[in-house]
Amino acid sequence: MKFVQSRSPQRSATLDVDATLIETHKKTALYCYKGYKAYQPLNVWWAEQQMVLHTEFRDGNVNAGFEILRVVQEALEMIPEGVKEVCVRSDTAAYQHDFLRYLMDATKHPRFGEIKFGIGSDVTPEFKKAVGEVSEKEWHDLFREEIGPDGKTQKIPTKRQWAEVCFVPNGMGHSKKTVPYRYLATRELMEQQPLSGLEEQQKLPFPTMAWASQSYKVFGIVTNRREEEGWTGDRVINWVYGRCGKSEEAHSVMKEDLAGGKLPCAEFGKNAAWWWMTILSLNLNTAMKSLILGGNWITKRLKAIRFHVINIAGRLIAGGRRLKMRLACGLEELEMIIRCRERMAALARG
Repeated sequence: MKFVQSRSPQRSATLDVDATLIETHKKTALYCYKGYKAYQPLNVWWAEQQMVLHTEFRDGNVNAGFEILRVVQEALEMIPEGVKEVCVRSDTAAYQHDFLRYLMDATKHPRFGEIKFGIGSDVTPEFKKAVGEVSEKEWHDLFREEIGPDGKTQKIPTKRQWAEVCFVPNGMGHSKKTVPYRYLATRELMEQQPLSGLEEQQKLPFPTMAWASQSYKVFGIVTNRREEEGWTGDRVINWVYGRCGKSEEAHSVMKEDLAGGKLPCAEFGKNAAWWWMTILSLNLNTAMKSLILGGNWITKRLKAIRFHVINIAGRLIAGGRRLKMRLACGLEELEMIIRCRERMAALARG
């Protein structure tokens, strides 16, 4: 991690805290909340460097929010020099007021100051009541930004709306020195409306509310990013949604591409070591793509790299006091290999 930061320095570190389930049939494994046997490692993903900063291998029955403060504290200690600003994104597993207070207390981490966060909040009955008090004119359409073919930023409409919510949870306390959190709510019209008269009997895996006899999916976000600093509600929401891209893709890479989902034995400690080797492989692969291959290779999965780079056949030929390598590839692949060797030599020289 320090090596990559020294060669490709980043001033900011956006930490995406998320757990992933590794389904297994080991006899010693425990059942997760989804009803099958699994392990549930908690990972801290560094978005700017596209690397896993820290991980903790856990049993499947361990709640994703268990001791999340300690895990993040350990991750903060691993951040290399050069990083001046840290942000944290997570789902509702991190919605714990002692954790939020820690992030907002600049005295706890003098190196970074106040840590900005965007975390999913629990949609409690009290939160629903506060959302219900929002007037209809205060709801705004939510757009996501994408780079178009012409290189310009385009706003793409979504099916969601957002609004600021005046909500003070009991867990926040009532001290005058307490800085209030900022709560945002999103709603999305359900494509399939509940059957009339059976709304209470239908158990859905997400919270819902009704407006004008129409049912909506409702989600909440808590943040300390301030509007006066340019962080409008839609900008905060899209920033938080950015967590659902690369960090979850990294889970798929770890479990499928790097065999992290195929644990070797029934012993917890050996499986944890296997998972750490998976993390090491992922970070080395990321370092190779960003520092050696570069260009379009940075976004490629390991399968593409294996097919186009690793599997290039070659033969060593010794003769005339010289060692030659004959490669079974074209001129384009040869130029890429020469360029990669030059970059590796430059990295070795520092």
